[in-house]
Amino acid sequence: MKHIGNLRPAEGSKHKNKRIGRGPGSGHGGTATRGHKGAQSRRNYKSKPGFEGGQMPLHRRLPKFGFENRFRVEYQVVNLAKLQELADNNLLPENIVNFDTLFGLKVINKKDKPIKILGNGEIKTALTVEAHNFSESAKQKIESAGGKVVINE
Repeated sequence: MKHIGNLRPAEGSKHKNKRIGRGPGSGHGGTATRGHKGAQSRRNYKSKPGFEGGQMPLHRRLPKFGFENRFRVEYQVVNLAKLQELADNNLLPENIVNFDTLFGLKVINKKDKPIKILGNGEIKTALTVEAHNFSESAKQKIESAGGKVVINE
């Protein structure tokens, strides 16, 4: 019968720690398993990030070119044709299009990226469209169809 007082670790799962630097009798004295000379044998050794033992590091071997604009805004684009399709299928409550509606209908799939409405396609329904940005053609088409453009910041 098993009692808490009789519990033992599994056979072979426990072994003595390797005690380094405790004299020649331990078998790990002298260099204390660090080897002779070199940076790694010294105390307080810490390698630099990206250091590859003197070999040219990867970040210096790879080519670097081009320009990366840190201030570029990447939009999720929605075309007017898609908005008209949603309106035709009666998926827009009160003919209002906003971030939450588009995310709920899975037209866009990222919550952290802004939306831009593009003028590709035609729109016949008067919609109130809220987005972060609009192309000029999209603005004109929405307003000529009797809709309203709202720019979110």
